[in-house]
Order: sequence, then C-alpha cells, then structure tokens
Amino acid sequence: MLDVCSLAEDTLITQAQKGDRSAFGELVARHYASVIRVVYHLCGQAQVAQDAAQEAFIRAWVNLPGFQPRASFRNWLFRIATNAALDILRQRPEESIEDSAEMPAMVDQSPNPEAAYLEKEQADFLQAAVQALPEGARSVLVLREYGELSYEEIAAALEIPIGTVMSRLNYARSRLRELLREHEAKMEREYA
Repeated sequence: MLDVCSLAEDTLITQAQKGDRSAFGELVARHYASVIRVVYHLCGQAQVAQDAAQEAFIRAWVNLPGFQPRASFRNWLFRIATNAALDILRQRPEESIEDSAEMPAMVDQSPNPEAAYLEKEQADFLQAAVQALPEGARSVLVLREYGELSYEEIAAALEIPIGTVMSRLNYARSRLRELLREHEAKMEREYA
C-alpha cells in the first residue's frame, strides 16, 4: 500500500479527485490547523470554528472533482472555509465569545497569573474587535494576518480585485487601531 504521507500535494489532489479517501484525509491533515485558525478568527468561537472547518472539508470533498490543479489548493480551501464560517454565522443568533479559551493555541501558558489574565483579556478584546468589523473587512484581515495569504492570494480566494483587498485591509487595520486605542484609554482610566 502506498504511503500517502510522503506524496506531493498535487499527487494527493489527483488521487483524491479520483475518490481516494486516504489521499483526501492526508490533505485534510496537512491543512486542518491553518483552516481552523482562519475560521476561528473569522467567527471568534471555538465550537463554531470546528463546525465551519468540518463543513469546509465536506464541501471541499464534494467539490474536489471541479478543482483545477493550476490554482492554489490552499486558497481554494480558504475560500470554502471562509464561506462556510460566514454561512454558519449568518444562521446562528448572536452569541458571546466567552468560549475563546477553548482554542488551546490561543491560551497563554505563562506561570504569572496576572500576566496571563491581562493577555487573555487583551486577546478576548482583540477577537471581539475583529468580530465587530464588517464581514468583508474581517475576511480580508483574517486571511492576511492569520491565514498568511498574500494580497493576490486573498483576491483569488475571495474573488475580489486586489484594490478591494488593499482598501478593506486598510480599513480593517485602521478600525482595529481605533478600537485598541479606545480600549487602552478605558483600561488606563479603570486601573488608574
């Protein structure tokens, strides 16, 4: 039996397009962490992120026969994941982000409880601020900062012009700076 773990991504894609579930499983394993990170930052809730990631991989499996190998698989997968996360958010009523600590990679493991508390508070605020952004700006920001996609890759993933990517990213960063300044001023007043 062929070891799918050692195969190149394009070979895995070709095999998965022919119905090889183990090849698709390897693609899922290779991209799961980055997909979960992106959808988590889009929706701000661990359970919703897990649901969206699962939905994204189901959609990817169903639509894989139509995937064109000349395109980036990662960009294609991020587009599906972004759409899945936004679809799930539209279907669910507004919920708080109180489960953000469920994401192990997001939790500080430092021994200083006060520092850990402050870092968690700041991370929670940042996640809430990202959630407050309009959907288009939030998607671009998350794909750039957490998905580490280039402007061109974001444009391809979201099927929007590069100029739109740049303007939405500029807006998102400016708005986050404003919110962070307001939050810092509030914190200074409370702890003064």
